[in-house]
Amino acid sequence: MNPKKFKSIFILIILLITSFGYSQETYKDILETAYIPIDKDVYDIIVAKDKEYFDAYNTCDMKTQASLYTENLEFFHDKGGLSTSKQDVLTAIEENICGKVTRTLIEGSIEVYPIKDYGAIEIGYHKFYNNQEPNAKSKASKFIMVWKKEDEKWFISKVISLH
Repeated sequence: MNPKKFKSIFILIILLITSFGYSQETYKDILETAYIPIDKDVYDIIVAKDKEYFDAYNTCDMKTQASLYTENLEFFHDKGGLSTSKQDVLTAIEENICGKVTRTLIEGSIEVYPIKDYGAIEIGYHKFYNNQEPNAKSKASKFIMVWKKEDEKWFISKVISLH
């Protein structure tokens, strides 16, 4: 290998190693930073709306669930794909979740970010338990919900469910 090419490869390797170290350190700093709500009032509202929605989810209160979704709902599920039909999402919950699955929130995991002139984004972790397999283990999964504020009321407009 000619010395000029070797020197170029060596410099590239050094740059990659140092940038990797920097990235890892930066990521560590991010993980160690405690979340502080930007707007405590919006945070409290969304945490309460999350509880309202998932209390309805866990008790099969389809009327409350339906009232909390926008008509043009987008529901992204990593395993099931995208659904853009509010009625299809509600039907799937009624047929596949009701009486079979319970959701629990990982306490303290919710983060809420206000979105100017729209609403807010909620990010958190939760677990789902299969009521038909009480000994089955459940692992935490991330969720993202986009809340839209209309006339002082809050509605779920988008859901990203990751398992």
